[in-house]
Amino acid sequence: MKYVLLVLAIAIAVSVAFELARALRTYSKYRGKRIVSCPENHQPAAVRVAAGKAAVEATLHAPHLRLSECSRWPEKEDCGQECLAQIQEAPEACLVSTIVKQWYTGKSCVYCHKPFGEIHWHDHPPALVGEQRKTVQWNAVPLENLQQTMATHWPVCWNCHIAETFRREHPELVTDRPVH
Repeated sequence: MKYVLLVLAIAIAVSVAFELARALRTYSKYRGKRIVSCPENHQPAAVRVAAGKAAVEATLHAPHLRLSECSRWPEKEDCGQECLAQIQEAPEACLVSTIVKQWYTGKSCVYCHKPFGEIHWHDHPPALVGEQRKTVQWNAVPLENLQQTMATHWPVCWNCHIAETFRREHPELVTDRPVH
């Protein structure tokens, strides 16, 4: 009798572990902000999938994706969410971090000319500079304007962004020395 209960407990534990793994894969696949083309007006829209809900549903059946955020809401909150087909077709390609990483690939900082390597979003993320020579961090760029911003701005490393921000905010503390 003990062995039957032990085998049953192991089978339940393996089943639970399998379902948890499936939920975690689903969550990691659909988490994060994404840029999609809105089917209604064919303009970029920043969206977020309800990844937690999809992960829970994945333990029972194939998840039914829904948006939890959209840059066109609340005006268009009752849309059919046809944009989800783009996310299901290529979940990594529309992820903001993927788009930005691809943009930085092969580029160098416009100030120090140091090439960009792997981007660390949690520690010293890169920035941008526009024609007004004002550097901005990525989280200050509205995601629905991301493609337009990438077309009109240049890449800046974290160190140069900090230095240029200090130079802009405290010009009285900066001394420019000529290059010898």
